[in-house]
Amino acid sequence: MSMSDGWNASTPWLDTGDNAWQLTTATFVGLQSVPGLMVFYAGIVKKKWAVNSAFMAFYAFAAVLISWVCWAYEMSFGQQWAPFLGKPGAVSTLSIRGALGQAIIPASNTDLAFPMATMAFFQVVFAAITLVLIAGSFIGRMNFTAWMIFVPLWLTFSYTVNCFSLWGGGWLFQMGVLDYSGGYVIHLAAGSAAFSGAWVIGPRLQQDRDDFEPNNIPLMLTGAGILWLGWNGFNGGDPFNAGADAAVAVLNTNVATAASLITWMIMDIIYFKKPSIIGACQGMITGLVVITPGAGLVPGWGAIVMGIASGSIPWISMNIMGKTKWFMQVDDALGVFHTHAVAGLLGGLLTGIFATTEGCLSFAAISTGGGITGNWHQLYLQLIGGLFVIAVNVVVTPILLFGIGFVVPLRLSEEDLLIGDAACHGEDAYAFYHDGAKEIDLSRTASSGSLLNGAGQVPPEITALKG
Repeated sequence: MSMSDGWNASTPWLDTGDNAWQLTTATFVGLQSVPGLMVFYAGIVKKKWAVNSAFMAFYAFAAVLISWVCWAYEMSFGQQWAPFLGKPGAVSTLSIRGALGQAIIPASNTDLAFPMATMAFFQVVFAAITLVLIAGSFIGRMNFTAWMIFVPLWLTFSYTVNCFSLWGGGWLFQMGVLDYSGGYVIHLAAGSAAFSGAWVIGPRLQQDRDDFEPNNIPLMLTGAGILWLGWNGFNGGDPFNAGADAAVAVLNTNVATAASLITWMIMDIIYFKKPSIIGACQGMITGLVVITPGAGLVPGWGAIVMGIASGSIPWISMNIMGKTKWFMQVDDALGVFHTHAVAGLLGGLLTGIFATTEGCLSFAAISTGGGITGNWHQLYLQLIGGLFVIAVNVVVTPILLFGIGFVVPLRLSEEDLLIGDAACHGEDAYAFYHDGAKEIDLSRTASSGSLLNGAGQVPPEITALKG
């Protein structure tokens, strides 16, 4: 390859600053999944599920990467094959020429100032975190082999449809539906898929539903912190350049999140008489989610209003409606429906109200703004977009799971459900005795002195314990 081929830093279309920004933001988004949600899940679940829940996230990230470059990227951002789907095929980055070439989105006639390799990596971390979020609803009972099959299938038959329709130049994009950074494509999709999938898989053991205390709150908080700051890449990277709109998106993201966290905490104090750190984390998540569809489109005061709404409406959904008999029939382990589906739809609708003309122009959106600019039709478009995403997931997700169930069991056996990580993976999260172990290696624990009593002996109540 010669310098005249144009694949070098002096290439006219290449902006090295924008390229650096996109690679950086992509890495921030990737960190939200590994290690962010891995350690968040590992800390917030009962300790016998710490390894399994983290491993579901770890595997999903890897499986999506391979599926993405082999066929799913083109279905999401390639040549239009149907109004809601791109033509399947291997992404051009599998060849060095394609990887070095300019990134384009053909269905929307968009040319970008960085290579295809950057575009493929930036988009795959969004696809991966969507599957990782779904895992939060299925943990504590799903067969890991079934999860291994589910991940590439759901990516192929659900994620690509929503992604192409809204981001890849499909019919919702052409209508003017706004989804700045994934409130619909990622969060509403994950939340609706999580809820419908949890219904198919069935609930955890009743004893796990009754007693599912977090095993490590500081670890959970570490994951939450990575999520919060990682969201700067999530929303800051979607203008596809390091311009002013990216700065607005980052600031609005943090303002809305802070407002949501504080509102959720106040709601906890009013209703439960004390603030909860777990509740504050839920409010943080709903704030991040609600601002995502409009991060660079709304004014700062609109971001605060959206944060207040996400700290109260999903709170009511989770703590009032979620405790009703109908909702309790579906075991959504970590409340993904409330924190992502409810908050994602809320954010999309509020974007239809608070989107500004200036924000839409900066983002090169088809829309001229939302209700505050006099364009109340945008709210209707946002509703259509949200209903489409919900419909895709409540249909596709159960079909996939029922199909997988014919091949492998969707659920772990009752014995494995009692034991947890040690049965699923032969590994335990911590190097001390815990509930869920089938047996205790008394010779090892006694030699280390970890279980010895004052007389230097293993207490009889420990000797008698199993599982």
